[in-house]
Amino acid sequence: MKAAMTVAGSDSGAGAGIQADIFAIASQGVFATSAVAALTAQNPSGVRSIFPVSADFLTAQMESVCEYFKPCAAKCGMMFNAELVNAAADFFGKHREIKLVVDPVMISTSGTKLLSDGAVFALTARLMPLAVLSTPNLDEACFLLNCAKIDSSNLEKSAVRLSEMLGSPVLLKGGHLHGDEIIDVLAENGEVSLFKSKRVLGVDTHGSGCTLSATIAARLALGDGLKDAVASSRDYLLRSMEKSLSVAGKRFINHFPNKK
Repeated sequence: MKAAMTVAGSDSGAGAGIQADIFAIASQGVFATSAVAALTAQNPSGVRSIFPVSADFLTAQMESVCEYFKPCAAKCGMMFNAELVNAAADFFGKHREIKLVVDPVMISTSGTKLLSDGAVFALTARLMPLAVLSTPNLDEACFLLNCAKIDSSNLEKSAVRLSEMLGSPVLLKGGHLHGDEIIDVLAENGEVSLFKSKRVLGVDTHGSGCTLSATIAARLALGDGLKDAVASSRDYLLRSMEKSLSVAGKRFINHFPNKK
């Protein structure tokens, strides 16, 4: 089996973060390994507390995984502070053979801040340029570009601008746009590719960004090209929402939609 690694925060509610990443990677037939950047006390309603690990301990986790499992791809999610972002950048800068996907998690769906102000520069200047793909949502992209608003009129231009700023490909996720259709834009070397799907209603989207980025990393570990990895991962997320799970009175992403 190919191996992939997730570097992110733990979600005690298991719908997002490390837990969702492991589910998503495993669903693709890839061995899932992890390096925990922070522990959180949370559920889909909100984040109560965050406890980051030390930069040295995060590095020790990544090195231990890399030495033994030789992951072909990795995904970075919630990193929380500049020290952890820099530790990840140092590691992946030394291991360019690992195809890196960065999900720049800044604010939780419930509104909790998940990235300190000092970490933004390290994220955009050091970590995201190392990625074969970054996967910001509209709010994150708007913050990174320092723009007032991103909507359907400037979606493609915003994806290209961010890709040029980072010097690496970007998948700008359009899930926060209004309407029945979701449009994601892949910007790579000034060219754009559009991915469209019908919005799935009635399902809690907690963990959808984590799931998508982790699945893309898994597909890259299997040898997919970037466009194919994005397309396959979006299809998987769509199925996972269409065949959602009923837990605690709500519908959530089902990371194993093909399992009977």
